Amino acid sequence: MKNFLLAAAFLAALPLAGCNTPGERATSGALIGGVTGAAIGGLATGRGSGALVGGALGAATGAVIGANTSPRERRRCTRYSYDQYGDRYCVRSVRY
Repeated sequence: MKNFLLAAAFLAALPLAGCNTPGERATSGALIGGVTGAAIGGLATGRGSGALVGGALGAATGAVIGANTSPRERRRCTRYSYDQYGDRYCVRSVRY
């Protein structure tokens, strides 16, 4: 029964893994980390307090990791200029 609940929790959180903005990734990371932490804490201690502590720590850790692993914005330079030393730098860029 415990394995079934653990598998059901992972499958419920799986669609959230494809989010891209930092806020969305922090939310999905908190959810996935909280579920995983609660499952590990509950199984390790066999008590509800262990599941509660594990869920809280997992949610906090998952939110931090999720927010910091979001993809960076990609930009391409469309116009260049040169400074007084002859080095080229970007004047105008676009997102893609």
